[in-house]
Amino acid sequence: LRKDRADTVIIGGGCVGVSLAYHLAKAGLKDVVLLEKSELTAGSTWHAAGLTTYFHPGINLKKIHAYSIKLYEKLEEETGQVIPLNLWNVNSEQFQLDVFLFSDIRSGYVEKHSHLFHLTFLSLVLAGLYNPGDGHIDPYSLTMALAAGARKYGAQLNYPVQVTNLNPRSDGTWEVETPLGIIQAKRIVNTAGFWAREIGKMIGLQHPLIPVHHQYVVTSTVPEVKALKTELPVIRDLEGSYYLRQERDGLLFGPYESEEKMKLQESWVTNGVPPGFGKELFESDLDRIMEHIEAAMEMVPVLRKADIVNTISGPITYSPDILPMVGPHQGVRNYWVAIGFGYGIIHAGGMGKYLSDWILEGEPPFDLIEVDPNRYGKWTTTQYTAAKARESYGFNNIVGYPKEERFAGRPTERTSGLYDLLKSRCSMGFHAGWEQPHWFYKPGDETGYKPSFRRTNWFEPVGREYKQVMEKVGVIDLSPFGKFKVKGPDSVKLLDHLFANVVPKVGSTNISHMLTPRGKVYAELTVSQLYPGEFMLVTGSGSELHDLRWIEEQIARGGYKVEIENMTDEMGVLSVAGPYARQVLQKLTNEDLSDASFKFLQCRHLKLSNIPVTAIRISYTGELGWELYHRKQDSVPLYNAIMEAGQKEGIDDFGTYALNTLRLEKGFRAWGAEMNCDTNPLEAGLEYFVKLNKAADFTGKQALKQIKEKGLQRRLVYLTLDTDNVDPEGNESVWHNGKARTIVVGNTTSGCFSYGAQQSLAFAYVPMELSKVGQKLEVELLGKNYPATIIQEPLVLTEPTRMRLQRKGESPKM
Repeated sequence: LRKDRADTVIIGGGCVGVSLAYHLAKAGLKDVVLLEKSELTAGSTWHAAGLTTYFHPGINLKKIHAYSIKLYEKLEEETGQVIPLNLWNVNSEQFQLDVFLFSDIRSGYVEKHSHLFHLTFLSLVLAGLYNPGDGHIDPYSLTMALAAGARKYGAQLNYPVQVTNLNPRSDGTWEVETPLGIIQAKRIVNTAGFWAREIGKMIGLQHPLIPVHHQYVVTSTVPEVKALKTELPVIRDLEGSYYLRQERDGLLFGPYESEEKMKLQESWVTNGVPPGFGKELFESDLDRIMEHIEAAMEMVPVLRKADIVNTISGPITYSPDILPMVGPHQGVRNYWVAIGFGYGIIHAGGMGKYLSDWILEGEPPFDLIEVDPNRYGKWTTTQYTAAKARESYGFNNIVGYPKEERFAGRPTERTSGLYDLLKSRCSMGFHAGWEQPHWFYKPGDETGYKPSFRRTNWFEPVGREYKQVMEKVGVIDLSPFGKFKVKGPDSVKLLDHLFANVVPKVGSTNISHMLTPRGKVYAELTVSQLYPGEFMLVTGSGSELHDLRWIEEQIARGGYKVEIENMTDEMGVLSVAGPYARQVLQKLTNEDLSDASFKFLQCRHLKLSNIPVTAIRISYTGELGWELYHRKQDSVPLYNAIMEAGQKEGIDDFGTYALNTLRLEKGFRAWGAEMNCDTNPLEAGLEYFVKLNKAADFTGKQALKQIKEKGLQRRLVYLTLDTDNVDPEGNESVWHNGKARTIVVGNTTSGCFSYGAQQSLAFAYVPMELSKVGQKLEVELLGKNYPATIIQEPLVLTEPTRMRLQRKGESPKM
């Protein structure tokens, strides 16, 4: 080893690790050291098929793909390393039309071309998505070019050097042990591919990853291919579940087998990866992929005559949902990961840049919550990971629906106290390991999960639940919320520094946002001060560890004397909402629940039917309601007591679909949709919660002042839409019919059918000049533009606002 100190130690020399070394060094970070146990590209990189595509349904993951392709085009010139790169060809994706249109509107545009793969039976293709700029690249040459670049900018790439142990030190730094000595590092990044689990185990983490046997075959020369003047496009056939591309004068064909047939290397998870495994392959098994080969032969008849010259079967690491895990890890300081890449080649360039920016700037350049390693937790067992990897691999080329549910590996051990009671009565959704009711069945309903791009079997039942909450009283299980207790001598000081809102007084609750240094919305939580200096923080299920990591990092960095405890799994939450909520709950307690005594946004401990709860008068429905926090083991008795007490009032259950409609009608924003690390709170319409004049210099305050001074470029608006049998979901293109032409001007963030207004409703970001009430726009749903109008929000006033207006003698609009 040439160094015993480093700023950043990267563990693993595949394309992802080498890309990170290249980007950090190029950005000027001194002392970047990469350690690889055998040689660069060992593991999964060297045998990758090397496909590159611009297409991804995720709006921000598309940016990762696009950055990678642009980088790969320039690398040869920058580093002198020759890279065989075919990016000028095209990609036709066979889609059922709705899928095609559903994905298409998320691309913001699509060019229609007729130049398709001219060796196919076009009669088999209903519609294709043509993607100029797609293609493939040689993974080995790519990695060597990135390595040459990394060295050129001063990074050290050491191999063969194995990491034998990792020791965290009390100041947050690391000791990285190798046979050649110890390196002291400010931070470590695990980019170890299918060895990532072994690295994680050294520090007590069980990364939910499993190696999959991915096979592809290469044919000998095909005369029809050899005769072509230009390279064939890449075909991705979703129905046959394979990709097919030209390889020299032959073809390369790679299928994704079904859940039952595909093969996992589970022994590596239980017993570890065999110590010598580097550039080895698994036994190939053509029988396993025969049905896919047959589908491809039908689509591309020249394949029938071709001879197979090579079958590759190598390990690809899968996470449960196929997406990688990229970013800092909760529970361990200065430990970062970039692991679980099912598509390492196309992701390597963009993820290297993304991580390097995050490491150097202290916040991500844009929001990629879907690859946050902290989306998984202790509930992600090996059995769960294996079941999900099977399902995800088999579903790799499957149709992705809005509100999609996948059922493998469920339920996890993470079920609320009410799960067994409710599971047969409703359609359950999966949220961060939890099962949560989406909607409830009644006699005569078509039950079960029926995915569709249009309104489906839940449409009428959700309307019924909506009415239940607006007219009577409903109960919903909100146990998946992330729940933290914060206490200690510095708790008030910490929260004042973390949050843009003021710290609530004892017995009060507010909605507060944690901002990044650049003034983006990192998180939204409800904050309650239960006792002097003792707080309860509540966040959405998907952001539990994402938020906890950020808070822990601030505590460590600022040296605050505070204890934070994650109560998520021990604590259940029931919400009771609707005009009769007070009437029902009052029967169960001697505590005065009247408006004068228990005001909106107050919290207190009380007993309901002798069960201790922390009650907060708040409801995401915007109606009169309380959230009741209690011990998980009390969920069933509490639920039963409430249901019994509400018989006369006609109490009933409601699920998260109805909740979403209720919150959208009230104009409530949701984290991850209307706001995230891509948006600032001013453009998101959160000024009310941001106290720029408070004394504390909260994170993001200075940046926000500058944003305010400069003026906003875009704003969140509230739209009604005239649609037919389809409703907005979020991420649809918003069009404006200007003088010159119709152009895309923004995107929706979330939407639904409003049962109150009997029409579709959506939030969308548009440029300031198009953000006035009354502005006419269009929203594209399934390939058709529907007229939309910006209206004054909200559609329905919240219950506290209606009460306030009534007291003033004004008549509130419902």
